[in-house]
Amino acid sequence: MKSLKSLLVILFIGCLSSSVMAQDWADLGRYAEANSELAAPSVDENRVVFMGNSITEKWKKYDPSFFNENPYICRGISGQVSSQMLLRFRPDVIELQAKVVVISAGTNDIAENKGPIGIDAIAGNVFSMAELAQANGIKVVLTSVLPAISFSWRKGIEPADKIVVLNKLIKGYAKKNNLIYVDYYKPMVNEQKGLKKEYGRDTVHPSIKGYKVMEKLVKKAIKKALKGC
Repeated sequence: MKSLKSLLVILFIGCLSSSVMAQDWADLGRYAEANSELAAPSVDENRVVFMGNSITEKWKKYDPSFFNENPYICRGISGQVSSQMLLRFRPDVIELQAKVVVISAGTNDIAENKGPIGIDAIAGNVFSMAELAQANGIKVVLTSVLPAISFSWRKGIEPADKIVVLNKLIKGYAKKNNLIYVDYYKPMVNEQKGLKKEYGRDTVHPSIKGYKVMEKLVKKAIKKALKGC
């Protein structure tokens, strides 16, 4: 009887833990403490938030000086899809009183990390984040999805052509709405529509050399965005 009761308790705790985890589907708790500890921006601070997935999150790990030496805040979460980013956009961007947000999303959607999703729906989530930012007086920088020929964690998916289509939609939206678009894709793509070997740690994630290419482009875009502030 005791062993049965113990088993039921373990099962209950497991179900409770799963339920709690399910409630934070967008991982709102990931940066909750860091956000609460972050002071309000000073009068002359041009705060920039980078919203994204593992490519954004690992950026700070591989080149911490890029964030430490600039008023840049990293809010990337590995594995996230655009709908998760949209759900946490308010606490991780708007409430941080950013002047500029750099939005990078789409890789994990195409990888179907949370299930199949159409290209138009992915783009729509990106557009919704841009519109939320603008409604709150935040300048928007939209970026292309990096080239990728395959996903090591999602065998069988062929992302290359889907990335091209998604980037066209994001670029077109930026142009139509007078937003800044950063094209990481063009300088980093190889002949097979994948990530150039010298710029990647694998087929998806940039190496430090790849991040340096991105930094040059995005800093120029941020400077342009701030001119309108």
